[in-house]
Formats: sequence, C-alpha cells, structure tokens
Amino acid sequence: MSVREEKAGFVFTGRHMAGVLILFFGTIISVNLVMAYYASSTWSGLVVQNTYVASQQFNAKAEAIREMLASGIKGELDVSGDAIRYRLTLPVDQPVAADKVTAHFKRPVGEHQDFVAELSALGGGLYGASHEVLPGEWIVELIAVKDGKPIMHEAPRIALADGRMILLEERHEHPGEGGKK
Repeated sequence: MSVREEKAGFVFTGRHMAGVLILFFGTIISVNLVMAYYASSTWSGLVVQNTYVASQQFNAKAEAIREMLASGIKGELDVSGDAIRYRLTLPVDQPVAADKVTAHFKRPVGEHQDFVAELSALGGGLYGASHEVLPGEWIVELIAVKDGKPIMHEAPRIALADGRMILLEERHEHPGEGGKK
C-alpha cells in the first residue's frame, strides 16, 4: 500500500534552477556588454594615427630636443592679475628673441576654461599678454618659435591664489608635442 503524501507550498524544480542560472549569468553578461560598449565608445586608445610614421619621426624629434636643451635657453613665467609675462634668457641672463611665443592655459581636469594667449614681444626677451586667468591650478604649455623651429617648449604646472602665482611643477617636453596627457 502506497500512500502518496503531497506537501502544500513551493517546490523548487529544475525549471526554477534554470531560471536562476539564466538570470544570474544574463545579468553578468549584460553588464559586461554595457561596460565594453562604454569603454570602446569613449576613448579609442589611439595615441597617434599612424604608428609607423610616428616611429620614423622619433629620431628627428629626439634631435630637436637635444638641440633645444643644448641651447641653454631658460623660460620664466609670471602671471599676476590679468598680466601674463614670459621671459626667455640664456644662462648668462642674455635675452633671447623669438618670432612667436604662445601660452596654452589648460586646466588639469576639464577643458571648458582652457584658452590660448599669443604673447607679444615687450623687449629684452620679455613677452606678454593680457588675459584674465581664473584662480586654481593650470598647466601652461609655453612654446617659443624662431625661424620656424621651437627654441623653447615647457609646460609648468602653476596655481593662482590671491593674485599670486605658485610654481607647482616644471615640465619640459618635446618640441612640437604636448597637451593633456
């Protein structure tokens, strides 16, 4: 005699387990696909358009850096109020003339306040411009060009507070290159 007893309530079956597995792994796969999409759509990872051409230009850029460093030219930046001043000198305090001096002011985070100032020659190796520079941290990429070649390229990191400039970090870079990294 066999008595079959049925219990009232929920019974976990194989279909329930299959549903749990599908939901669990489906969630993981969905999140991975979303993250992969965002990773591939926000930054390509591309640093240069053509790596072969960039590798061919490397020696020329390295030579330009050696020439720039051998020249001994020094740059000194001063920002106060809306006055931007940049002095180019040789080690013996002899002024250096440049055809064009450009200052790219960049925020370390974000681009909405970035600006470019073309500095005019004021005489005696001094170059200047008037532009409002807001308080806070800036990376100032300074490029001085003479006869079509960069003679000075540096990117000091500065902070402006209470109308005073504080040099946080000095960074010399390759001629013709620079920017946010």
